[in-house]
Amino acid sequence: MNTKTISNSNLHFEHELWKLELLFWKDELKFFNNRLSELVTRYTKKEMLIQLEHFQNEFILHGGVIEDMLETIAVHEIRITGQLKSGADALDITLVKKHLDFRDKIEVQRAIYADLKKDFFKFLTKYM
Repeated sequence: MNTKTISNSNLHFEHELWKLELLFWKDELKFFNNRLSELVTRYTKKEMLIQLEHFQNEFILHGGVIEDMLETIAVHEIRITGQLKSGADALDITLVKKHLDFRDKIEVQRAIYADLKKDFFKFLTKYM
């Protein structure tokens, strides 16, 4: 029987990868918002401003999701650190379940963010 071992160090490693990805998204959103600011000064048509507002709202919402996800990772890391300080590398089954659920959540968020970026780039191509 082939069993896979999940250790705290594996969870920590995946957390670090996720944090880097989320921080990258956060930086991208700054660039996207700067681009929106440029467009607001160029265009005054109502249709265009409605689309700009839509993207601005989406970027704000996604920024909030990023912050929530970073906070969730930080809470998980505190729990892992507590276990390691106690000398136990035994896995907390609840933490592992939350980790696996979070993995699913981040995969869904990747798809949502990729679609948002794709839509924004199409929008920029149309108006830039």
